[in-house]
Amino acid sequence: MPEPPVIRVHSLAQALGALRAAARAGRPVVLASAEGAGSYLGPGNFSSLCQAARTEVPQAQSSALLDCGEDAGAALAAIRGEVSGVVFTGREDVAARLADIARLHGVAFLRQRPSAALDLEGDFFATAEEAEQLCAVVLAASGRSC
Repeated sequence: MPEPPVIRVHSLAQALGALRAAARAGRPVVLASAEGAGSYLGPGNFSSLCQAARTEVPQAQSSALLDCGEDAGAALAAIRGEVSGVVFTGREDVAARLADIARLHGVAFLRQRPSAALDLEGDFFATAEEAEQLCAVVLAASGRSC
């Protein structure tokens, strides 16, 4: 089974659009944060954004991936906050310790940023409906190619 497409979201409207498109397509998606968002947005805010979208679209299957860049503190906070997944690109020795902690918490731990099927950064002010249309196109295209 192919990996769920990664959709990089920057707002609640975008997350809602992504989940609505995923539910309509009957496909799971990964809601990923912007690069390094763990440092400036924080795990709590990102988790709240994803949870609000999931509450609004409960039929969608999704996981969340918070990019913490090289910020070990943000990565540890995300792991303890049990975000679905964390990206950490910092030092290898720190990553090894964080990976162990992530395993204990059941949190996916990635050393590299996954490629996004769609990054909605350029559509920051898109409505949920506009984001849903953009995501639907990507989900339809990625579903055929897999």
